[in-house]
Amino acid sequence: MSDNPAYIFDTTSMLRNRKRSAMMGSEFDFLRAEIADRMQDRLLEINRTFSIPLDIGGDYGRFNKWAATTPTVDISDASLGLAEATYDLVVSNLHMHWVNDLPGMLVQANRALKPDGLFLGALLGGETLVELRHSLLAAESELVGGAHQRVIPFADVRDMGSLLQRAGFALPVADMDTITVTYEHPLKLMQELRGMGEANALLARPKNFMRRDILMKACEIYARDFSNDDGRIRATFQIIYITGWHPHESQQKPAKRGSATMRLEDALKAGGPPKP
Repeated sequence: MSDNPAYIFDTTSMLRNRKRSAMMGSEFDFLRAEIADRMQDRLLEINRTFSIPLDIGGDYGRFNKWAATTPTVDISDASLGLAEATYDLVVSNLHMHWVNDLPGMLVQANRALKPDGLFLGALLGGETLVELRHSLLAAESELVGGAHQRVIPFADVRDMGSLLQRAGFALPVADMDTITVTYEHPLKLMQELRGMGEANALLARPKNFMRRDILMKACEIYARDFSNDDGRIRATFQIIYITGWHPHESQQKPAKRGSATMRLEDALKAGGPPKP
């Protein structure tokens, strides 16, 4: 685990948000279910059978389509308590953006994998809810001359490959999708975020309810700046996918430095236009 993780999330509030989400039913599960489908497609492309999977996130199989019964572990604890070299597949579907010590979690996931086992995860990325963040900051700044952070910070895709390497994964890959969802009103979006368990759980969040005039001003700004022609507002969800393998001698190795058989200059010349 990392030596000094930055604890920015309130674990108690996060768990409360997730329990409330579960009580609100499956109406708000669309995004996690969609990403589960996309993760399943990625697994099918690998063309390999996984027989001992683990789901980090605690969805208890609701969105898990790669095994009929899969053990799960919650991400609320710093120590996941995973047995080493036990699983051939570890997945995590839209939970890692709530982990205080993400490098430490990745290290534990890697240790839990058997040699040549696969880690596949999806988390919300940096451009997620950019419209809502802008609207809330602008409204609060205009009405009270300052602003609180009411949307959590999200990871940057450029950092995730490095985190996988630091955690000891081989062949790390990080890429992303952007999904745009429309709503009839900003309040509908905020209700959906609560139903998804994605309400603000920052340790430094304001502990009082947002003033009604600030909320209404934020909705006005949102509708003004981020509406389609039909009047519906847009909400961006950036999804970062990360994959890495527990090292094994059979895996492809990067070429050693200086082992190239052709100079870059010659390669560029060879690929240039033919001489007249």
